[in-house]
Amino acid sequence: MTRPSIDLFSGGGDTGRLMAELDWARTPLGPVSGWPQSLRAAVRLVLSSRYPMLLLWGDDFSQLYNDAYSTLIGDKHPAALGNDVRVTLAEGWDVLAPLIEQAMATGVASWVPALQLLLERAGYREEAYFSVSHAPARDDEGRTVGVFTVCSEVTEQVVGDRRLRLLRDLSVLGDGRTVDVDATAARLIDTIDSHPLDVPFAAIYLRDGTVLRRLARASGDQGHEGALPDTVELADPGPVAYAWGLPDAAEGRPTQVTDVADRLPLPAGPWGDLVRTALALPLPSGDEDQPLGVLLAGVSPNRGLDEAYRSFDQLLAQQISVALRNAQEYEEERRRVEALAELDRVKTDFFANVSHEFRTPLTLMLGPLADALTDATAPLAPVQRERVETAWRNATRLLTLVNSLLTFSSLEAGRARSDARAVDLSALTTELAGVFRAAVERAGLTLEVACPPLPRPVTVDPVNWERIVTNLLSNALKYTFIGRIRVTLDTDDEEVRLTVADTGIGIGDQDLPKLFERFHRVRGARSRSHEGTGIGLALVHELTRLEGGEVRVASRVGVGTTFTVALPWSAARRTALTGPPVDGRGDAARAAVEEAMGWLAEPDGSGTEPDRTIGPAVDELAGSRILVADDNSDMRAYLSRLLTGQGWRVRAVTDGRQALDEIHRERPDLVLTDVMMPVMDGFDLLRRLRADPATRALPVLVLSARAGGEASVEGLSLGADDYLVKPFAATELIARIQAAVRRARDRIAASPATVDAAPATTRPAAVTASAPAPAVEPVGDTSVAPAAPADRNGLGDGLGDVLDVGWAYPSAPTSAAMMRRDVRRTLGDLDVDPDVLEDLLLAASEAMNNAVEHAQRPSRPEVRVRVQVGVGLVRISVRDFGTWRDRRPAMDRGRGALLMTAYGDVRLVSTLEGTTVTIERRLGDPA
Repeated sequence: MTRPSIDLFSGGGDTGRLMAELDWARTPLGPVSGWPQSLRAAVRLVLSSRYPMLLLWGDDFSQLYNDAYSTLIGDKHPAALGNDVRVTLAEGWDVLAPLIEQAMATGVASWVPALQLLLERAGYREEAYFSVSHAPARDDEGRTVGVFTVCSEVTEQVVGDRRLRLLRDLSVLGDGRTVDVDATAARLIDTIDSHPLDVPFAAIYLRDGTVLRRLARASGDQGHEGALPDTVELADPGPVAYAWGLPDAAEGRPTQVTDVADRLPLPAGPWGDLVRTALALPLPSGDEDQPLGVLLAGVSPNRGLDEAYRSFDQLLAQQISVALRNAQEYEEERRRVEALAELDRVKTDFFANVSHEFRTPLTLMLGPLADALTDATAPLAPVQRERVETAWRNATRLLTLVNSLLTFSSLEAGRARSDARAVDLSALTTELAGVFRAAVERAGLTLEVACPPLPRPVTVDPVNWERIVTNLLSNALKYTFIGRIRVTLDTDDEEVRLTVADTGIGIGDQDLPKLFERFHRVRGARSRSHEGTGIGLALVHELTRLEGGEVRVASRVGVGTTFTVALPWSAARRTALTGPPVDGRGDAARAAVEEAMGWLAEPDGSGTEPDRTIGPAVDELAGSRILVADDNSDMRAYLSRLLTGQGWRVRAVTDGRQALDEIHRERPDLVLTDVMMPVMDGFDLLRRLRADPATRALPVLVLSARAGGEASVEGLSLGADDYLVKPFAATELIARIQAAVRRARDRIAASPATVDAAPATTRPAAVTASAPAPAVEPVGDTSVAPAAPADRNGLGDGLGDVLDVGWAYPSAPTSAAMMRRDVRRTLGDLDVDPDVLEDLLLAASEAMNNAVEHAQRPSRPEVRVRVQVGVGLVRISVRDFGTWRDRRPAMDRGRGALLMTAYGDVRLVSTLEGTTVTIERRLGDPA
């Protein structure tokens, strides 16, 4: 080849060198020396470009191109040089031919941004996309004899955008908020089915224990129902499941399936080629060792399974997993909500049924009580009248509570209705507020009522309005101690507003959102009484909604609270019902005022002296001083009457703070306290009494409406001498008070004693002594000595007559086991009933553990145990030498006091020198 010919291809890179070496004489273009100047110029232009360019010249469309273009045609290069493009790109000529022929025929250039071409450049029929421009190429005379093609491959961009659209469409379905798991899977598959070029077919399997269950599959595999298994038993998958790679993927191992066409002959891709490959991918879950399920996804026959394709399928599996997990969580949440709703419905029905059942016995109580009070022919004696009036007032209060529960349950169940009437709302509100005037003024407050006449009548249920006003006024009176309560009624063009404002304690911001929730009560709030159901404001909220209005509240702690009930005129102008009104108007207001008067019935500050003309004969307890603390005036009055009838002097107060002040003023023989009281509750009072050395040994008997083991355990663990649940029998209360007072006096009279000391570092040695030689030595504080039991049905104390033995143990957790061995051996020699022995060992072990855990800064690092046996009775005393401290939550087993009281008669005495727990049990009584 001549030098000019070589120079033509110089600077053309590898392709230029190949073109220089090519024997062009064997091509339709002929030798280079014979090429026209226009062709030479075109070749130089192509080779000098760094952009992919192809020159087609002549009738045979001979190809001349540069290095950049050679990479686009893959293994078709370099054979394509000088050859006919219709042969080189035969598979895509049907797409290219119209564009080339148009450029040659019209002489006008064209451009296609993303031209889809079928190429066989990598051993398979490939889906490719190019941005292509065709421009005419002219010879020396200006005739169009060829085409300039400038192109760039955009396959990755086109395919990538397409895959991103699919992932984005799947993410929209991933909120799981509208459908269940099966429906979510079906929607996911429908979305995948709309992108067949990247996912020819797909199936989603969900793991259910040891089974894979197919939730959904793409429509592309229809007609081949048996190809994909519906379920896979992972314990024994079978050959079909293994062939699809499902068991491995279920264990977290992605699997490539290469013989898909043999089992699922599915045409796919732009040109209907059979799918040859699929991927079985684990669906990620929160547990790395156990995937949520498996995604089986087909691979396009016209795209190579490269790293980008695998990454796309991984992202596809993750999106599907997120959607399914969200759906599962939503399903679980929906089931929880449905279960709670069902529980709520059952509870509401229960309240309604119980409330209805209560009404019959209440009617039979209130009727005879009212008859007895109004019977002029057989008037009651003053004492009996007082008792009947107490019963009538509290039966009426119970009826009010039942009616409130019934109303609330009807509102909750959606069965309540508004018996709307056209009323003078101003007059009705003024009347209802006036009912409370005496109670408000008795509390030392000012009641201001400003309810001017409204421009027109308001349609509202009078009974519901009464309950709304009554509950708001009752709430204001309960939590207001100084200042005023103001009731106003005003209107504008939009609504009618009832406002109840007070100067009470106020409500914190954290409690305002929960204020209208049923049973919600602000913890620690100061009030006139701790009594109440916690549904008053919830009832106001629901009744206001029933009337078509809303309730708003504004409050500042220490300033006061303002409730506003707003009724829009659209609701206040409803069609009024005709016919007789529903009975019961005025009942709620009267009952609320009656209850409020009970809060305001302050004790007179003087004690109640016993009536010597009634009650039992005078005994050694006559004249005992009993302090009663209860916020219910009727309960205070009842207890005062009951206890003074026993010859005791009684002083009554309304809360724990007053009780504490009264104890410091004059120490009683026993404190009888309620638990739930305002200002200071009974448990707080008990804590303070036990923390004060001066009152640590003062007997305290707790009365409470809180039934159940937990409440009694809490009271006893705080140091209460006894715990009695309301309602109680008067005889039982009197007997428990007598026993507690006698025990306290016996402790004072008893000779104090303690167990002989032993080195804490050695195993304790048993010290056995027969009466009269005691096994203990005196100590200075009588309050820590084991309490002597009261005489039980003629059985004298006599403890120690049969056995009196003691040990000293190190204050360590391991001491309980040593103590059990010693006590078991000692009592076992006396032929104690095995069940009684085990009960005593269990109770003593809990006492020992408590002594080890509770003793704070002990003066002696030891715990002493004493066993005394008399005729038919055994006593075990456990004493430590530290001050009492509350147990940390992490240490609290919550069962010690319960176990001890379950297996014996337990008493606890705590002083600055230590704490002694005494457990007594009758022998031969397996209980």
